[in-house]
Order: sequence, then structure tokens, then C-alpha cells
Amino acid sequence: MEIEKYECKNCGKIVRVQDGKVPSCCDKPMEKLPLDICTQPVHAEHARPMEDEDACDDGRAGE
Repeated sequence: MEIEKYECKNCGKIVRVQDGKVPSCCDKPMEKLPLDICTQPVHAEHARPMEDEDACDDGRAGE
């Protein structure tokens, strides 16, 4: 299961969840943040072993 980020619109706290449940903060459900745009190449020959590889939006959602 992928990691999702949620933000509290009241206090600005950001949390990461992996279980798919919407967390709550300040007695309200938190809002899901969109994925970051991919900036790293997707080919293995361009991989950087020290780079974080979190989920991102690679622009293929509409295909």
C-alpha cells in the first residue's frame, strides 16, 4: 500500500499514513495532499541510489 500525506487545514500539521484511513486533527478529518510531480528519471540507468523514491505523479493518470 502506498504512503499518503494528509494536512490539517486548521493547524497545518502534516502526517503520512499507509493504512488508507483518513486521520483526524483538531476534531476534523484531515485533507489528502496531492502527490508531488516526478522530477527524477524513471529509467534504471539514471537511478541515483541516494535519492528518496517516494510516490509522485508521473503524468500518466489520464492514460
